[in-house]
Amino acid sequence: MEPLNNKTEEMTTPLKQTDENTKSFKPTAAFVGASWIAMLTGIVGYCIGLWNATMELNEKGYYFVILLFGLFAVISVQKSVRDRAEGLAVTELYYGISWFATLASIILLIIGLWNADLFLSEKGFYGISFILSVFAAIAVQKNTRDAKLFKEENI
Repeated sequence: MEPLNNKTEEMTTPLKQTDENTKSFKPTAAFVGASWIAMLTGIVGYCIGLWNATMELNEKGYYFVILLFGLFAVISVQKSVRDRAEGLAVTELYYGISWFATLASIILLIIGLWNADLFLSEKGFYGISFILSVFAAIAVQKNTRDAKLFKEENI
C-alpha cells in the first residue's frame, strides 16, 4: 500500500472526454419509483395537512402557493444547472432568478411558519413535507431528463 502523500500517475491523469465517460445512464426503475413516491408523499402529505388545518382559508392558500412556487423554482434550478453542465446556453439572469425563487420560497415558508399560530409539531410537519417535496421534484426532473437523453442516444 502506498503512502497518501505519494501521487501515482493514474491519480493525476485527468479524464479525457470520450464517448465512454460522456454517455448517459438510464435511471433504474427503483430510483425512478422511489423519487416519484417521495414527491407524491411530500405533496399529498402537505396538502392533507392543509386540508385538515384549522387556519383561515387565505392562510391555507398562502402555504399552498408556497409549495407550488417552491416546486417550480427547484425544477427551474435543476434544469438550468443541468443545461450549463451540458454546455447549453443559460442566461445569467434566468440562472439567478431560478436560485432567487428557490431561496425565496424556502424563506417565505420559514417566515410563515415562524409567525403561524401552530404547534411546533405542525410547523415541523409542513417544513419536512415541503423539503421532501422539493428535493424529490429535483430527483424526478433529473430522472426524466436522464431517461430522455438515454432514449435519444440509443435510438
